[in-house]
Amino acid sequence: MKIFKKIIFPFFSIFLGYSSVEILISLDSSAPADLSNIESFTVAFLFTLYVTGFFAFIGFAYPTSKIAPNNYYKIYNPKALVIVSNILGIKHFQVLLLITFWGSKKNRKKYFNGTKKGLQNFIFQTKQSEFGHLGGFIVISISSIFLLLNHYFLLVSIITLINIFGNFYPILLQRTHRIRIEKITKKIVN
Repeated sequence: MKIFKKIIFPFFSIFLGYSSVEILISLDSSAPADLSNIESFTVAFLFTLYVTGFFAFIGFAYPTSKIAPNNYYKIYNPKALVIVSNILGIKHFQVLLLITFWGSKKNRKKYFNGTKKGLQNFIFQTKQSEFGHLGGFIVISISSIFLLLNHYFLLVSIITLINIFGNFYPILLQRTHRIRIEKITKKIVN
């Protein structure tokens, strides 16, 4: 299975990256008035899905979180992060994820199996997930600037909303997970 992931998943990633670029090229050769509201929503959804998927599939195959320096993953002001997360309703977002995707024990055990070694895997998985969502968030945000310059105001509004819930919220969630994990590991070590 690991060989499959290391060979096939990068091809999925390349396909999604290519599809993302194709969307931008087609938008560059058309006008905002050419898209209906439903088409704008569809294009926004597919574009954010493709870009985020590009980073996700490559992250499923390789430890992409190692691209960012360790200092990036350190949480320097956990109190401020918790306050911001509470204001933005990260707990509600987490509940939504548990109801829709992460609710099954099988899915959750892939990330944490309840052991000390499982904590190390969970930390790694939070970094992998965060890096994938960070890459998606940055690329989508930069692409949105390009689209704004081409007057795709409705499309960018939809993309931004999807990007916030599809990438920014998961970044915050992974960081808050690591705050909790850090507290647990300190208790175990002491």
